[in-house]
Amino acid sequence: MRLPTRKSEILRQVKEGDEDRYLTPASIECIKREIDDLVGRQRPEAAAEVRRTGEMGDFSENAAYQMAKGRLRQINGRVAKLEERIRYAIPIDTSSGGSGRVRIGSTVVLECGGKQVTYEILGSQETNPLKGRISYLSPLGVALMGHAAGDILTLEVGGNHVPYVIVDVR
Repeated sequence: MRLPTRKSEILRQVKEGDEDRYLTPASIECIKREIDDLVGRQRPEAAAEVRRTGEMGDFSENAAYQMAKGRLRQINGRVAKLEERIRYAIPIDTSSGGSGRVRIGSTVVLECGGKQVTYEILGSQETNPLKGRISYLSPLGVALMGHAAGDILTLEVGGNHVPYVIVDVR
């Protein structure tokens, strides 16, 4: 028997190799809590709603039943996606590496234009530049990787060459 091949599945398989799977232990725990909530609370509620609306009669014209079934499918899909993220996650070691070099999980203090800025280098799924969390795949993250305190980097920003001094790596 031949399984149908959908375009979305082919695209997902192609993109899979490019996906960034680095997550902090705190993020992994947050995902596990969400799975527990979905499986322990939301899924049973949705299944009970499907049963309740299914008792109303004709399935084909029962809009409440179709909505409840859709909600249950949505929950099951979310659980599957989160379980896959956990299964393939690469935990980030945020403790000091001892090498003094910038790596994933490092906290870096930079000086640029007389101002000091602190960034935490993480995977692309947890970035928030406004909170000082940047991806190791971002232009600044790529430039920082492997460098140590005291190194001077020059990045091109908007046509200008901007010097960054690495003050500290933790």
